[in-house]
Amino acid sequence: MFDATFILLIPAIIFTIYAQFKVKSTFNKYLNHHASSGMTGAQVARELLNRSNLYNVPVELTPGDLSDHYDPRSRVLRLSSEVYHGTSLASLGVAAHETGHAIQHAQAYAPLTIRNGIFPIASLGSNLGYFLFFIGLLFGGSASGFLIDLGIILFSFFVFFTVLTLPVEFNASNRALVLLANYGYLRQGEELTGAKKVLNAAAMTYVAAAATAILNLLRMFLIRGRDE
Repeated sequence: MFDATFILLIPAIIFTIYAQFKVKSTFNKYLNHHASSGMTGAQVARELLNRSNLYNVPVELTPGDLSDHYDPRSRVLRLSSEVYHGTSLASLGVAAHETGHAIQHAQAYAPLTIRNGIFPIASLGSNLGYFLFFIGLLFGGSASGFLIDLGIILFSFFVFFTVLTLPVEFNASNRALVLLANYGYLRQGEELTGAKKVLNAAAMTYVAAAATAILNLLRMFLIRGRDE
């Protein structure tokens, strides 16, 4: 597991650490900058959902920090306490971003639809794929090639999922900024810029996840080729 190919992952690991630091520091910074509209993240999310005729999508409070998400299975938008109750640029930006996912779902946005469709096998592949791959390497025998190849195939679905996540996230952020500006929840200039910085920092974590997954898959192919 820690052979020479592991060096491929070092840049991705460093980038992941930086991305996690960046999103937390940027989010915390703009939690201290309050929007002139005085509206909370929950209020903005509710209004944006209503404006998109998504009256049936509830906005709920969820525990945890940066735990905000839209659940496409139950069609519920969940916001952390700082976003739900907050009136900051960070709160409104994140709330609008998650609302963007709900709108994507309602409009059958293709990358989101495909991503949701492969989620079960991608979730399986993220863990079982790696496990089968290294079980095949460790135990050898006539079945080793089959286990290695099956592991690579399953893990490939996870990689595809992480890559598909990028257009989904970038599109949701773009929608969020347009909605916030068009409906006057944030003012042009410093307020929109602050929200954009928060969303850009969050996007870096998805880029880091995709890069890590791709490099892991490349590493698996290299090991597979070496051990043939």
